[in-house]
Parts: sequence; structure tokens; C-alpha cells
Amino acid sequence: MADLRYASARGRWVLVATILGSAMASIDATVVGIALPAIGREFHASLASLQWVVIAYTLALAGLLLLAGALGDRYGRRLVFLIGVTWFALASVLCGAAPDAMVLVAARALQGVGAALLTPGSLAIIEASFHPDDRGKAIGAWSGFGGIGTAIGPFLGGWLIQAVSWRLIFAINVPVAIAVVVVTWRHVPESRDPRRTGRVDLVGGALVTLGLIGLAFGLIEGPLAGWSSPAPLAALICGAGLLAAFAAWERHVAEPLLPPGLFGSAQFLSANAVTFVVYAALGGAMFLLPIQLEQVARYTPLEAGISLLPVTVIMLALSARSGALAASIGPRLQMSVGPFVIAAGLALLVRIGYSGDYLTEVLPGVAVFGLGLAINVAPLTSTVLAAAPAEQAGAASAVNNDVARAASLIAVAVLPAVAGLSGAAYLHPAHFSAGFRTAVLVSAGLCAAGGVLAALTIRNPARAPVPPRGLVHCGLDAPPARAHELTS
Repeated sequence: MADLRYASARGRWVLVATILGSAMASIDATVVGIALPAIGREFHASLASLQWVVIAYTLALAGLLLLAGALGDRYGRRLVFLIGVTWFALASVLCGAAPDAMVLVAARALQGVGAALLTPGSLAIIEASFHPDDRGKAIGAWSGFGGIGTAIGPFLGGWLIQAVSWRLIFAINVPVAIAVVVVTWRHVPESRDPRRTGRVDLVGGALVTLGLIGLAFGLIEGPLAGWSSPAPLAALICGAGLLAAFAAWERHVAEPLLPPGLFGSAQFLSANAVTFVVYAALGGAMFLLPIQLEQVARYTPLEAGISLLPVTVIMLALSARSGALAASIGPRLQMSVGPFVIAAGLALLVRIGYSGDYLTEVLPGVAVFGLGLAINVAPLTSTVLAAAPAEQAGAASAVNNDVARAASLIAVAVLPAVAGLSGAAYLHPAHFSAGFRTAVLVSAGLCAAGGVLAALTIRNPARAPVPPRGLVHCGLDAPPARAHELTS
């Protein structure tokens, strides 16, 4: 029952569990990015192998998010969240023990499975547990305070890489996972969709996962082997075919992973379209940025981690306020302006060169980028969830996360090739730096397109008319409308 208040003790514990759980997954994405040059040197890996270290995780995460959301709605979001946290921690241990790049890629895929189980659960628990009046504030706090983990991760991870080994970056997940399991077990209420009683759509889950794998393989191998070569061409065709089969299957299966009602809302479709465009820009740029800092500007892993700290500080300071503002004035303005601010921050990153001067080359772009994220992320997340029925919170959260991860996956696969980066390019500073500048400008253009799309398609919730002064108001004998019923 959605009755927890933001200021209550139990409400705070629920936020602690969901924030730490989601932060554990986001820490990994940032820390692994900083570790990529060290991993490449130890394993003598190509840029394509480093792409797979990132993509294997994202593939499993994106491919299984819908299935994980359905499992949570049916069997309990708290239960699936706990399984995901435990799985993620065990897979992290396997990542740290990997003897070569191929084993690391496989372990990262297993880690992505755990992330898929825990990621939709964190937001769905908030949506299903908190009173509607406090939901926007709780989501804003989730977005902002999740940045604490993102801040600690690169700082601690960079120090571990520099002082000991990149392998220890995965060990930081274990104590966090233990804390999340304890808090969740004691304080988080169970919630589920009572209408979901049939079989889980395993066929749909397999189709979407295999389809994404085919697309990712084709997009990475295409620039290396040639787009007309049999392997990448077959992978792209099979991937697209499987995703088309998934869409057809979902229209006819009795218990689909994607409830048809979700796509009856233009607001839901628009918010996810904006998510895809913006997160494609973010995923591609953030894959290349740590390599630019370490290989071109000669930052140590610790310095590279610290250099991104302003993003976290700004989000921590402003995200909750941004969520509250969007709840007050509607999300359209922030979702339109935010991507343009992110685009400006990405464009400023072209200044990063061989000197690596932090105050003039790195900080301006990082600070503007962080401000744009703070403006955009909380309203975007709230809009997606508000556009769906509360009982389908798990599916809505999974769809939005899936869209974001799929966009990032495609960008990591495609952007290096678009920028002319392949093979051992990351070992040649001049060549990599030229490609990096092209890549961040392409990403900036994508973000700006996301802002235009939001301005054209996102609508603010309708507001109830205020009765004129002096008139007697007789309340209707009916329950209050939920947020999603006011969104069109």
C-alpha cells in the first residue's frame, strides 16, 4: 500500500535501501570506465575488447530488465530486489578474479543479470510504497543521494586501481550489498501487482535479449570486418528480426512483459523517446571520457575519478529540488532545458588536451554537464512513472531503464566507429584525442535533439480548477485521482 511518508523513519530506511542498491550498479559503470586503460594494458586488449567489457554488462542488463520488472510485479519487488543485490555481489567477485579479457566479459554479463534484477526494483519500490504526495520528492532524493555512491565509487576505485589493482574495484560492491540486504530485509515492505498471476513471459525475455545481443555484435564487428561481411551483417539482420518477433509476440501473449496499457499514454512514449536520445549521448561520451583523461591528458586513475566529482556534487545538491520543482510546475520546462545544458557541457569537453589543465579544460565541461543532469534526470524519471498506473510501476520502471541501457549500449558500439576509433587507437594519444573531440560533439548534438523532442512532445499534468472565492465547495464523494490519471 502506497502510504509511506517521506519524513517517516520507515520511509527513510526504504530510501536508504533503494539508493544504495541502485548506486551499487551505477558505481560499477563509472568505476569500470576509469579502469578500462588498466584492463587493456594488463590483457593487451583491443578497443573492441574494452567495448565488450562495457557492453556485456549493459546487454544483460538491458535484455533482462523487462523480465525482471515482470518478476517483481508478480512475485514481489522486494524479493526480486534482494535476489538481484546478492547475485550482483557474487558476480562482482568473479569479475575481480578474471584471468583474461574473455572471462572478464563473461563475468560482466553475469553481473549485468544481477543489475537487471535489482535496478527496476529500486524505483518500483519507491513508486509502490510512498504516498502520492511524497513520491516526487522521494524520487528526487533517490536521484540525488544516489550520487553519493557515484562519488565514492570513482574516488575509491581510482585509488585502488592506482595503488593496488583494477581487480579490487569490484570488491567495493560486497560491503554495500551486505548493507542493502540487511536494510531491505528489515524495513522495505513487499509489493506486487495482484493482477499478475499467470506465467512469466520467458519467450519474450529470450527474444529481446538475443535481439540486443545480435545488434550489439553486428554494430561492434561491422566497422572492423566491414559492414558487408557475413558475420556482422547476419548478426544485424538476426538481431532486428528477433526484436521484431518480440514486438509481435507481445501483442498476442496472454501475460506480456510490456502491458499494452503502458503504451496508451502519449506522455509515456514521449518520455521514453527523450530518454533514448539523451542516454545515447551520455553512454557514448562517458565511455570515451575516462580514456581521454588517462591516455591523452595523462591523468592517473585516481585523478580521473576525482575530476568527475563535481557531477555528483551538483546532482546531490540539486536533484531533490529539481524533482520538487517539476512536481510544482510540471516537467516540460526542465526536460526541455536540461538536455541543452548537458549538450553544452559535452561540447566544452573538446577543450581537454595534452596539458590536461583541470580548471580550464575539464572543470567547465564537467560542471555544466552535471547541472544539466540535475535539471533533467529527476523530472524525466518522475514523468515516466507518473504516466503509468501504480500497479504497473515495475514494468514502467523496467521499460524506462531498458530504453536508457539500450541507448547506451548502441552508443558505445557505434560512437567510436563514427569518430574513427578502433583497434589500438586508445594507445595512440593524438589519434584518440581527435576522435574524442568528434565523438563529444556528436553526443552534444544528440542531447540538443533530445531537448527539442521534449519541448515538442512532453505535456505538463492538467491541474484541477481552483473554485472562485466566496463559493461553497462541495467535495465529490470519490477517491482522489492518482498522478497518472492527471497526465495526458
